[in-house]
Amino acid sequence: MRILHTADWHLGKRLERFERLEEQKLVLEEICEIAEQQKADLVLIAGDLFDTFNPPTQAVELFYKTVKRLSKDGKRPVIAIAGNHDSADRIEAPDPLARECGIILAGYPTSRVPEFELSTGFRVMRSEPGFTELAIPGHEVPVRIILTPYANEQRLQAFLGTDDAEQEMRDLLSNQWKSLADTYCDDKGINLLMAHLFFTPASGQVYEEPEDEKPVLHVGGAQQMYADQIPSQIQYTALGHLHRYIEIRSGEKPVVYSSSPLSYSFSEAEQQKYVVMIDAGPGKPVSTERIPLTAGRPLHRLRAEGVEEAITLLGKNKHALVELNLVTEDYLSSADRKKLTAVHDGIVTIIPTVTGRADEGQGSSQAIDIDKPMDELFADYFKSKNGGQAPGENLLELFREIRAGGEN
Repeated sequence: MRILHTADWHLGKRLERFERLEEQKLVLEEICEIAEQQKADLVLIAGDLFDTFNPPTQAVELFYKTVKRLSKDGKRPVIAIAGNHDSADRIEAPDPLARECGIILAGYPTSRVPEFELSTGFRVMRSEPGFTELAIPGHEVPVRIILTPYANEQRLQAFLGTDDAEQEMRDLLSNQWKSLADTYCDDKGINLLMAHLFFTPASGQVYEEPEDEKPVLHVGGAQQMYADQIPSQIQYTALGHLHRYIEIRSGEKPVVYSSSPLSYSFSEAEQQKYVVMIDAGPGKPVSTERIPLTAGRPLHRLRAEGVEEAITLLGKNKHALVELNLVTEDYLSSADRKKLTAVHDGIVTIIPTVTGRADEGQGSSQAIDIDKPMDELFADYFKSKNGGQAPGENLLELFREIRAGGEN
C-alpha cells in the first residue's frame, strides 16, 4: 500500500505584508499531482491545517477543495488531524459531510470516528477514541491508525478528569497508545500512528522548534514525547509540528516529520520542503521516500556590502522572498530604498548595519531627553534598535496617525 504523509499546511499564513495564499494554491496543486503520480492509496495530514483558529474564507475554501481532490470521492481516503494552530471544533465541524467524500477529520485526542462505508469500498471497520481501522479501496489488508491531534492542558484535563494533566500527559498518551496497539495492531494489518506533538529521540536529543511554534505544549518542553514511547507494533509514525524534514527515528520503524510545504519564516530560509511516500505491508518494515516540493517562493537571507552589491544580489534572486542585511557607511536614504524595491518585489525586510557615524545611534548609553517632541523620541528609539538607521517618512506618518488616534 502506498501512503502519502504531509503536514503543517498553515493555510492563510502571511509573511508580514506578503500574502502566501497563491503560493499555497500552487504547492497544494503539486501535492495533488504527486499523489496521482505516486499512486497513493491513502493520504495523512498531520495537523496545522490552518494558521489560525479563525482562518480567512479563502484558506478554508482552499483546504476543502484540496482534500476533496486528494480523496477522489472516497477512492483515496484522506485522514487529517488538528494541530496547535487549529480550532479542534472547526476542524471537526464538517466531518459528517467530509466522510461522504472519504475524508476523516479529527480535532481532539479523544475523537471517535463513526463506523461507516462508502460505495467505493472505503470503510471504517472499527473505532474507538483515538483509534480507527480502515478498509482501503482495492486492498484486502486493513490499516490501523492511532490518531493524536494536538493535546493541550485543557483538553487533557477533560480527558483525565484531573487538574494534574502536566505531570500525567506523557504517561497517559504512551499508555493509551500501548493499549490500543495491543488490542488492535497485529501483523495482519498495516499499523500507523499520526500525531501533532513535539517528539525527540529516546536519547534525549533535542530539536529546536521553529520560532512561530513555541511552545508546543508547555514552556520548557516538559511534555515532549519520546520515540521509544511509540508501541513496537507501529510501523510508521507520521508527525506534524516541526517545519523541516526530520527523521526522529530511522530504520525499520521510522518516526518522521514530513516538513511544511512552504518556508513560513526566515528561520526556515534555504530549507528544502518535502512530502513523504511510504510503502507499507503487514508484518514487515516500511520503506520511505521523501519527495521534494518545488512550488512557491523560497526564502533567502542576503547580505550585501552597499546598495550596488545589494541590487546585484537581488537581481540574482528575483523569485525569492528576501531578508536583506545591508552594510553601509551611512544611513539608507529613501532614494536608495526605492532603488532596492524597484529591482525586487519580494523584499520582506531590510536590516541596516551602519558602519560609519560611530558617534551617533548610541542612544542606549545616553540619557533620554523627555523634553524632546514625541516624534523625535520615536526616531531616536527606532535608530537605537536598527543600527542607527532612521525611520522613513512613511513610518513616521503612520506613527503620527496612531498618536492622533490615541489622543482622540
